[in-house]
Amino acid sequence: MGIPQLGGYKPTARIYKLGLLLAAALTVCATLWMLSSSLSSVSSSLVSGINGIKGSKGHNNNNHHHNSFNPATAKGDNLLVGRLPAARVSYDQPAEGERVNAAIIALVRNSELDGLRKSIRMFEDRFNRRFKYPYVLLNDQNFTQEFRDGIAAITKNEVRYGVLDSDYWGYSPSVTPEGTEKKLEENKNRYLYGGSLSYRFMCRFQSGLFYKHPLVRDLDWYWRLEPDVEYFCDLDYDPFVFMRDRGIKYGFTIAPREGRRTVETLWYHTREWIKNNTDLLPERSLVNWVMGTDGHYNLCHFWSNFEIVDMSLYRSAAYESYFQYLDNSQGFFYERWGDAPIHSIAATLLLEKGQVHWFEDIGYKHPGNMHCPRDPGMLAKCICDPGKAYTYRSACQARFAKVNNMAKERMLEIINNSEREYHPSEKSEDVDQAAKHGS
Repeated sequence: MGIPQLGGYKPTARIYKLGLLLAAALTVCATLWMLSSSLSSVSSSLVSGINGIKGSKGHNNNNHHHNSFNPATAKGDNLLVGRLPAARVSYDQPAEGERVNAAIIALVRNSELDGLRKSIRMFEDRFNRRFKYPYVLLNDQNFTQEFRDGIAAITKNEVRYGVLDSDYWGYSPSVTPEGTEKKLEENKNRYLYGGSLSYRFMCRFQSGLFYKHPLVRDLDWYWRLEPDVEYFCDLDYDPFVFMRDRGIKYGFTIAPREGRRTVETLWYHTREWIKNNTDLLPERSLVNWVMGTDGHYNLCHFWSNFEIVDMSLYRSAAYESYFQYLDNSQGFFYERWGDAPIHSIAATLLLEKGQVHWFEDIGYKHPGNMHCPRDPGMLAKCICDPGKAYTYRSACQARFAKVNNMAKERMLEIINNSEREYHPSEKSEDVDQAAKHGS
């Protein structure tokens, strides 16, 4: 038919088509508006119905028209799964409050870069991203650039690097390389690290030398970190400040037994030191945590791969005297005295129970053993299973909860009445998990 004429005017084909499109668009918009109004009406009816049902079950439906969600005030029925209160601590902001003169210290090799990166990553996420304590990394070799770059990529906090020379990484004055080599051969199949010379260097360094290193000697506190450890719980307070304010000198998480074969003469030499240095000992101490009523070492010790310590303990005249005595007794190299039993014996000889603290709220794992708090309030901040925690099965951990301080006079009486010595020829099978996995 062609294009119709309007009032004597004949429009072009393009204008006619545009008119038809505009009319169609208006029709679609009108239809959508009507549909939206209908759906809104249905939705309101449904909400009213649901609130009516709630009301019939005893719920308060007076405010059913307030249907917006505020995470800061949400309670009860209004709390939506997956949304958390706005008051949650921000781990991207520095924590408020003072800091103490402390550092996180790790003895590490270049080959352990991946393991230390893993440890620092978890330690940063749980604690140090907010509290920003520096790291002190020590090595018996120069750190490679690859190592430094790898650590720089994992933390923005200050990292100080130190190398150990022969003053810190070497033999006790009481032994010879030849004598040590002979003992390493004898002991290589008797227990873990039985034939390792570097393990002996490490234990001696950690027992009595690390706190004298130039990067460490001016610190008041330290927290020990190792490669391949795990931290499971968020810490929203500063353990250093917590300890300082309460007069606590030593903090731990796990307390197993040592393998007797690794410390066969340690208690004998400890007893001899005690008898000759009674003037250095306090009038009361926690010594009965490590000493039985028979006057002998029960092998309990704090696992020192985790420890938080007031350095005044290690720098005391008593501790220095004890370490020097042990260093001249050959046991670091001719046996395998670990720093864990030495730190533990010294701490319990020189401190009262109130100066030693179990950090039950710090979930922690070192290859071989782990701790996870079972207290619901503590566990809420953790990602671990308390059913797998070694700590709640440990006899030494249970003993720590039960024992109290012992008077020096009573300790000396028990020691003087005990006669049995631990001879190297002893073939004891008393080997705990700690000996199987190293301590």
